[in-house]
Amino acid sequence: MRLAIGSKQLSPGAARSRALPGRSCAMALLALAAAVPLAAPAAPSTFGPVIGSAILCRSQLDNAYFHDYLVNAFGPSYKHEGGAYWFKAEGTLWGAPVTDIMISDDTSELVFVAAVADTTPDKLEESIRNAVGVRHLSVDNSRYPVRASNPGSKIVYFKTRSKIYCAKYKPLPVGR
Repeated sequence: MRLAIGSKQLSPGAARSRALPGRSCAMALLALAAAVPLAAPAAPSTFGPVIGSAILCRSQLDNAYFHDYLVNAFGPSYKHEGGAYWFKAEGTLWGAPVTDIMISDDTSELVFVAAVADTTPDKLEESIRNAVGVRHLSVDNSRYPVRASNPGSKIVYFKTRSKIYCAKYKPLPVGR
């Protein structure tokens, strides 16, 4: 069997050897695509009001609702660790870049929503105060103080970045 390419006829062996560079290139591109991590989808326009309000303890915390919201916005969580589902997020809250959002699972007696901000706690507190007027004051005089707001959100050091969260006890089930 001979394969015709253009005006030339090639034997099966020659046709296979001509196809190999194309296959090798396609396989290399697929391998490269698998090795490069995908960026998190951009945050929806409702990200700040929905997630930001929850993190500042300005709304009711329902981990099932926030889990569904984040799955719809960013896809499935990339890890489940420490009693939380972790989502990659490419967005900003109060003008500060956010890299991760955490939602509590049902293993804890607390319900929480948290975010990792790619800035220091001092700068994050300043951004929040300037954007929405909520102050986070230091609760101790340690080298890495916890900062708390009146509604109950807290800012803590997370390596070289900040973690901000709102945590509340779960409400009693209906009928108790």
